[in-house]
Amino acid sequence: MKHLVFKAHVAAVSLAIGLAGAGWAQTVQDNSVPDTGGLNIPSNLQIFGKVDPNVRKATAIVNDTVITGTDVDQRVALIEAANNTKIAGEERERLKLQVLRQLIDETLQIQEAASKEITVTPAELNQSYNRVAQNFKQSPAQFTQYLRQNGSSERSLRRQIEGELAWQRYLRRQIEPLTNVGEEEVKSILQRIEQSKGATEYNLQEIYIAAPPERAAEGAANAQRIMQEIGKQQQPFAYYARNFSEATTRSTGGDLGWVRAETLPPEIAQAAAQMQVGQVAGPVEVPGGFSILYLTDKRQVLTADPRNARLSLKQLTVRFPEGVTQAQATQRAAAFAEATRALRGCGTVDQLAAKLGAEVVDNDTVRIRDLPAQLQEIMLNLQVGQSTPPFGTPQEGVRALVLCGRDDAQSAQLPSVEQVQNQLEQARVNLRAQQKLRDLRRDAIVEYR
Repeated sequence: MKHLVFKAHVAAVSLAIGLAGAGWAQTVQDNSVPDTGGLNIPSNLQIFGKVDPNVRKATAIVNDTVITGTDVDQRVALIEAANNTKIAGEERERLKLQVLRQLIDETLQIQEAASKEITVTPAELNQSYNRVAQNFKQSPAQFTQYLRQNGSSERSLRRQIEGELAWQRYLRRQIEPLTNVGEEEVKSILQRIEQSKGATEYNLQEIYIAAPPERAAEGAANAQRIMQEIGKQQQPFAYYARNFSEATTRSTGGDLGWVRAETLPPEIAQAAAQMQVGQVAGPVEVPGGFSILYLTDKRQVLTADPRNARLSLKQLTVRFPEGVTQAQATQRAAAFAEATRALRGCGTVDQLAAKLGAEVVDNDTVRIRDLPAQLQEIMLNLQVGQSTPPFGTPQEGVRALVLCGRDDAQSAQLPSVEQVQNQLEQARVNLRAQQKLRDLRRDAIVEYR
């Protein structure tokens, strides 16, 4: 339970940090110059000469470091292998362009770290590579062969590991020591958290597609295509955010964190207020483009959330014989429902299971919020000893959950001064890291071939 309270503290700090800023919580396109930034670009401009986006091939030289088409293809294959999927057509071409941008950033980060004499040793690379292999339940040699079979390579993964480790160390040495948080600022944030007690906050993920007025139709069509891919449920939302979002949050899977309605653009706030947990909505038209939203959770600040209650459950499962028809399954489910409604507490579950030939599974650690959305509302209103309606499929059988006990959630407490300070410092480090990467992009010499 202490772990849950700490997570609530961190979320509350995130909310306060968002309130402390002057901007909205919605992300923006990762441009170095917002809007026109004083560039004096006419609205009725005329393009002189031909513009062919296909001129830029998937090969680039970044400050004398070569990124080849093979590098791009192997990194795309690595993404496919990690997500156990195959990507084809236009989506694959978009992913290759995104990967090329990521490889350019990765190269700039490694180069900047090296300029400060920050390197990653072969032993450290081996250790990280072996840990990834363990995550795939393979030996390093087996994992290397697995990557080759899937069109990637050991070199591609090691390069990604090197970029992440080098940049983390650069931030710790060059940016973190220069990041300070004042005592009065921490006190102000704690006051903001107290003042927001009871307010609804949303945990959102976002895919942002930039679309200025002259490309509104193209942006809407692109966002709609991504919505269709998400609807296939072949990959998690974060996968599409990392690969297609044009916002600064793409590196974190589009995560906006915990935000309140008043910190969001009106269009986003209105959509979030109408969404159910687990729902994807969009495309939502916002200034400058379109957003696709995924509501992962919602709650009230510093208020006990009933969905954090831990349940003691017994699950009854009745299997159907092969070849059962829908009518037969419906009839059996109805009989199963009638039997579970007659239960007189959890003490009679095993007796009923023996009578029905059902399987019984016990679980004492499930939170209501960890259940499917359809079951959450049912469990919130269920009394101890009662059963849910049957649920399932003819292929997998029907199930019912019997509530044996409930440990209600406690109200969250204010985070400590140290927690607020650490969270605020990390947010500032991340912001300065983004600014540094933009500076590196501006100063880089990148030649596309």
